[in-house]
Amino acid sequence: MNDHYDVIIIGTGAGGGTLLSKLATSGKRILVLERGPFLPREKENWDTKIAFNTTRYFGPEVWYDKNGGEVRAGMCYHVGGNTKLYGAALFRLRERDFEKVQHVGGLKPEWPLKYRDFEPYYAEAETLYQVHGKSGLDPTEPPRSGEFPFPAMSHEPRIQEVADHLASRGLKPCYTPLGIRINEAQKYLSQCIRCSTCDGYPCLVHAKSDAEVAGVRPVMGLENVTLLTETKVERLLTSLSGREITGVVAVVDGDRVTVTADVVVVACGSINSAALLLKSANDQHPNGLANSSGMVGRNLMKHILGSLIGVSSFKANPTKFQKTLSLFDFYWGDEDFPYPMGQVQMLGKVDKESLEGSESIYAPLDIDFVAKHSLDWWLTSEDLPDPNNRITLNRDGNIVVDYTENNTPAFDRLMAKWTETLKSIGCGCHILPNGKYFNAGTVTTFTMKLGINGLGHQIGTCRFGEDPATSVLDLNCKAHDLDNLYVVDGGFMVTSAAVNPTLTIIANALRVGDHLVERLGANGAVLQTAPNAMNSARTPHEVALVQ
Repeated sequence: MNDHYDVIIIGTGAGGGTLLSKLATSGKRILVLERGPFLPREKENWDTKIAFNTTRYFGPEVWYDKNGGEVRAGMCYHVGGNTKLYGAALFRLRERDFEKVQHVGGLKPEWPLKYRDFEPYYAEAETLYQVHGKSGLDPTEPPRSGEFPFPAMSHEPRIQEVADHLASRGLKPCYTPLGIRINEAQKYLSQCIRCSTCDGYPCLVHAKSDAEVAGVRPVMGLENVTLLTETKVERLLTSLSGREITGVVAVVDGDRVTVTADVVVVACGSINSAALLLKSANDQHPNGLANSSGMVGRNLMKHILGSLIGVSSFKANPTKFQKTLSLFDFYWGDEDFPYPMGQVQMLGKVDKESLEGSESIYAPLDIDFVAKHSLDWWLTSEDLPDPNNRITLNRDGNIVVDYTENNTPAFDRLMAKWTETLKSIGCGCHILPNGKYFNAGTVTTFTMKLGINGLGHQIGTCRFGEDPATSVLDLNCKAHDLDNLYVVDGGFMVTSAAVNPTLTIIANALRVGDHLVERLGANGAVLQTAPNAMNSARTPHEVALVQ
């Protein structure tokens, strides 16, 4: 543990795991620190009650809201981070999402870089994560340099009927771009078996393109990369000048160790990354690292998220893999509401087991009837950056999520519009809440809008920009205040848009990776594998990545 590395990456999620993939073949010595273990592959991966109603795969930690109430966000602390449990919906931001846009709740600021700067990296990200999709159907789709690398995942018959009904109403349903490793033309070669336990579940067969599968595992065999699991980073140390990170203090097997590198990358997720910078305050940085602007932890966004069940009394829905359809017709508003509303997409299919214990919520309908006739939907509206929405630490060093929702009328309008649409096509005889997502087994009441526990789309706490007075990071995601500290997760994002942020986090990691390859003078050569490195790991948690 006394070795010096070229790069230390803290975290293996969409940011850290992707950056590792980019840098691994550079020839530079890379140490990756992950606070959790590999997620176990076991039958329980596909057990609904275990996956959603326990903390077996979610972190049990408690954060707090601004009033001291408990927040149980259910972060996934495993190799691959929160992508181990994500739905693999990988959208690009719209071109206009990078510009100033007037919302009903206020004016959204523009980004310092534009869509054209990210487009090559979106394309690279879609290839790396094997995204299946089809261009030309989404009316808000941004320009593309090429078609999706893999064909769209097909609709099952009932979902195709829904798509046809929507089209008959003049709407433009499209395929959800999915990071799923499926081969529908040659099913016997397909990793994905098109099961009903995908969205929100760990994938037992590694057919979901999460950051472990797409980012970490492909570089197994490179002896210059070392992964240390079950290792929680406590703080970062700086030089006397405060301009360089000189050490990363972590706890492994109960022992506190310090490791060093020329470059340190924090990729813990927007909330944990901000918290780590705040916890690392010292004489040179009394308000936390990279925080001369006072912006670390501020501008937290999480989207306004809703989850509903539309029940048709007339037709059952035997679909297994339902998450294939999206709709953007209301993304920028409509004739009656000239402001952005957001996006609608299908969720993983609910089943009777997932509804058990909530019979009173669905009465007088029987939960078996609800499960067999449901069409399940996810609504996303944009929340706007507000410096008062922030991450802080309480006296005990625990994370405090101080967040007040804004731009709410946009979500309310989207919910009303979609409810009206479902009823008009015979898919909304009953509109019911679905509360199983992002709540880590803590749901006691079901609503159609996720509360503060719904932090799966957390972004914005370390925004990038050109002005050190108003941003934490420069355009390469290097801290303005330090010469060798980078933050590579959703924290860099200036605004939230109204689509899942994961592909943008992945694309940005690839973009920053190009910068770091140049900074480090890397040669890009692929190293020979070290077949015995796994067996010679220096601690039970240290793995030189080999297959």
